[in-house]
Parts: sequence; C-alpha cells; structure tokens
Amino acid sequence: MQIGWSLSSEEHGPARLVELAGLAEQHGLDFVSVSDHFHPWIAEQGHSPFVWSVLGAIAERTDAIGVAVGVTCPTVRIHPAIIAQASATASLLLEGRFVFGVGSGEALNEHVLGDRWPPAPQRIEMLEEAVEVIRRLWTGDSVTHRGAHYTVENARIFDAPEQPPAIVMSAFGPIAVSAAARCADGLWTHADSSELVTAFEQAGGSGPRYGQVTFCWARDRDDAIATALRVWPNSSLPGQLSQDLATPRHFEEASGVVTGDMLAESTPCGPDLDPIVDAVRVARDAGIDHVYLHQLGPDQESCFELWDGELGERIRAVAAGD
Repeated sequence: MQIGWSLSSEEHGPARLVELAGLAEQHGLDFVSVSDHFHPWIAEQGHSPFVWSVLGAIAERTDAIGVAVGVTCPTVRIHPAIIAQASATASLLLEGRFVFGVGSGEALNEHVLGDRWPPAPQRIEMLEEAVEVIRRLWTGDSVTHRGAHYTVENARIFDAPEQPPAIVMSAFGPIAVSAAARCADGLWTHADSSELVTAFEQAGGSGPRYGQVTFCWARDRDDAIATALRVWPNSSLPGQLSQDLATPRHFEEASGVVTGDMLAESTPCGPDLDPIVDAVRVARDAGIDHVYLHQLGPDQESCFELWDGELGERIRAVAAGD
C-alpha cells in the first residue's frame, strides 16, 4: 500500500498547493493527489486554481514523489483532445511520476459553458469515448475521430509521452465500475467500499485502487469539528446531490442541515489518532492500495509533523499489513 497526501485545490491557492507538494515529498509521502475543480464546493473553501498550471509548477518543485490528478472530467468543460495534450505535457514534465485520474464529473464544474448536464449513464458513455480519444492521441499519431459525442480532425500531439501514464477511473456505482474495468488502468473509489473494489475485479478490472481518508486533526476536538464544519460540510451530503448541484451557493444551502455532530460521525476530528489509523486499515481491508490523507483546513504543517512521528509510524505499519 502507498500513502499519499491530498492537495485540496478547493481549499488552497496555486502557490500553496505547490508548497504542500514539496512538503509531502520532504516528509516521505509516496504520492500526492490534486483535485481538478472549476469551483470549490462552497465559497468558504475559497479556491479553484487551474490544475494543469499547478502540475507544471509541482514538476519543477519536486523530484521523486508520485503525482496524481484526482480526478479530472475530460468530457464537458474541456474537450478530451485538449485534455490529452495537457496530460501528455504533465506526464513529460513529471518524467513517469504522473497518474491521470478521470471521472464523469459534477455539474458544479461542468455546467459553466452553458452545456446541458447529461444523466449519469450518458456521462459514463462520454467518459469511455473520451478515454479512447485520449489514448489514441497519446500515441503521437494523427487522429481523426467521429464518435457519438466527440469529433477530432487531423489532431496530433507532437510531445507525446513515450510511456503513457496510467488512467485511473473514478467509480462509485455499478455502471461506472463496469466502465472502469473495461477501459481504465485502475479504480478511484470510496476508501471503505470493498463491494466496489470486488465488482471492479470481477468485471475484469486490474491495477491500482485509490481512495481518500478525510479527517481534521487539531489539539482540541471542538476546534477540529468547527473547522471541518466550516470548510467541508459537503462531505455529509447524500446521494446524487454532489453530482447534480450546480453552484457553491446550492451546496451551501444543502449543507445548512449538516451539524458538527453529523459530520464528526463520519470524519475523524480532534487529537485522537486512532480513528485516522482505523480508517486507513478499513481502506486496506477493502482492497484500496493507494490511500491519500486529506487534512481539512489550513493547518497542514502540524499533520506533517505528526506524520514524522506516531501517525506515520502507525499508518506505515497498517500499510505493511500489521
């Protein structure tokens, strides 16, 4: 199992994300995962830099740590041919350290050009076709494609990756899991969902399985809960809301029913490390082999210090199977 760090582009500006990537490498994490959003979930989070620019800066700042986009939607807001070029460039700059996470997206980010927000089955069809287009363009050949959803004419990526990066597909339901098994090199899913991992494997899927463990560490539990409720109440929203709500304001209104107690039931908050370690153990037992840690709020340095001590020691033991 590899252990990574979440670079939450909703919570941190571009320079801070690059700084955190450097810190993650200095503190011995295996990889970082950076989210790709046009909007934050709620305005309080306050950020949404363009991930492809950030990746170039991370490539310059770091030397060895793995870097994953977790995840981008290559179907509506940006045409897959453009994403193919962006991801090819990122792969070259990161010299084999890049993993390309893709997903069917959220209306929050994908509606901004006025396009219709398709239903989930259609979005997954679009994603599969987009992956096909991206893989063909990564060969460096001239590509003409006329599909159900995308048209590409005489397109060629001259700076194509010699070794294409892995495409890891986000999937949280059976239709998406089947698609990931068909066309992706790995699975991005809930860290505690052994059922989805099993379904992926039974459908013929293979490769790495990525999952996030979110928490808010602070010396005072009430302070941690208050921070988590302020910056990440969206984690408690059920069902399709996170895919279909269109603006940060909508998420704020929907999150108004979330209380600190509700959030703390699912998100470890406070100084106790046991729930964080237990969450990593649950992910390991569910078949997740790439767990990335998402510390909520601006105080990332304290958690890096914890990682250098008890937290890192205990999580590494779990990762080793203890």
